Amino acid sequence: MIRMTLAEIAEAVGGTLGQDTDGALTVTGPVTVDSRTVEPGGLFAAFVGEHADGHDFAASAVERGAVAVLSSRQVTGSGQSVPAAPTPTVPIPAVPTPAVPTPTVSIPTVLVEDVQEALGRLARAVLNRLPGTPATGITVIALTGSSGKTSTKDMLGQVLAAHGTTIAPKGSFNNEIGLPLTVLRADESTRYLVLEMGSRGIGHLKYLCEIAPPSVGLVLNVGTAHVGEFGSKEQTALAKGELVEALPEDGVAVLNADDPLVVAMRSRTAARVITFGESADADVRATEIELGADGRAHFLLHADRYGEPAPVALRVVGEHQVANALAVAATALGLGLPLDAVARELSAAVALSAGRMAVSERSDGVVVIDDAYNANPESVRAALKALIALARARPGARAWAVLGPMLELGERSGEEHDAVGRLAVRLGVDRLVAVGEGAARIHAGASHEGSWGEESVMVADPDAALAVVCAELRPGDVVLVKASNSIGLGRIARALLDDVVSVEGDR
Repeated sequence: MIRMTLAEIAEAVGGTLGQDTDGALTVTGPVTVDSRTVEPGGLFAAFVGEHADGHDFAASAVERGAVAVLSSRQVTGSGQSVPAAPTPTVPIPAVPTPAVPTPTVSIPTVLVEDVQEALGRLARAVLNRLPGTPATGITVIALTGSSGKTSTKDMLGQVLAAHGTTIAPKGSFNNEIGLPLTVLRADESTRYLVLEMGSRGIGHLKYLCEIAPPSVGLVLNVGTAHVGEFGSKEQTALAKGELVEALPEDGVAVLNADDPLVVAMRSRTAARVITFGESADADVRATEIELGADGRAHFLLHADRYGEPAPVALRVVGEHQVANALAVAATALGLGLPLDAVARELSAAVALSAGRMAVSERSDGVVVIDDAYNANPESVRAALKALIALARARPGARAWAVLGPMLELGERSGEEHDAVGRLAVRLGVDRLVAVGEGAARIHAGASHEGSWGEESVMVADPDAALAVVCAELRPGDVVLVKASNSIGLGRIARALLDDVVSVEGDR
């Protein structure tokens, strides 16, 4: 974050300085909402969450080096709030009361009515202070989509980092809290600011774009993820299109030519449009796509307006990563980067975020694909195909799919889960473990497809799933673990990678 005094921060967020707070104190470090990650010179934002109140950790944050706290109430050195004096409504008789020690240590505080709103205001203020000249200033690139956002963001950040200082979100920092925190990591040296934008309904992306107005907007796809919240894919497209509507006339909209709902967004923006996809009409496209024995794709990158075709050999797993790579290439080319360099840097990019097609191999040859951070019909289909590609390249390996429910699918939930189970059979998955009541239709779909019998099993929870896998896993097998994040299947993947897990031949 750029250097700002507490007085400047209070002015930027429409707040006031707290009790005994020196406005000349200067924040020089990052902003955080977790007192455990405070760095010296930073600012701690005290949020009231579902399970914890950040105000209770204010003192700890200051002890760890925070200059001050962004807070909705004054806190003391003990972490306790300073109560407001009661306003009597009836005469109170004079009754002797025991003396109560008055807190004498006040934590430097910027007081605001709403910490979340203030965080967004602070991010916009910091962005406004950064240089914005085309040659040397910061460029804000925002991306959205129903699936693939985080993997694409990670890849894009690595490609751009080869051409200038780049800030990109950690994990899936894509909401009203995570996005400002990412913006606040930028400073005068930042050339590219990559922002992942999630949406839960109409108006959300518009709000995020007001915090950090993008000059480049990338829309990956419109799928069935969160259709239970949006109501339909058309409504999802309406919400996702708010990103391209926010672009300036001299901006760039990067759109998926293979998704009709996305490419139709060109009518909603005044910015220059670049399309990507396997379609022959796409500005940036791929040909000669091959999936290697390691599950990684190779292809020839075409962009006629930007140079001669160049080969790309991805290091991330899954054929679906080709579309993500094309999106990255189109964005980078739109920013003026040379095609050959983009192809080279795409070939060097690796998976960064946990729980997203993270492939690990144990000493006994068991391969674990941890894709348990999120799940929707599109991403599950892609993960299953990657599982089969990896398993079939390993003689004798069996393909395991440990699948939990996909959330927020609305009325299509049953149909989509059934389809996943049937697809697992058609692709040749050897063992399917459906975890939790919400995954019952996955098990049912698999059981009703073809001649499958005991190859599919239904279990109640992650512990039961882990027991099934550990009891039957053989060296060299490939295991995919995937579900919506709140199901908690990630711990299955972590446990399988723990040395204490016993498998046949290693007991």
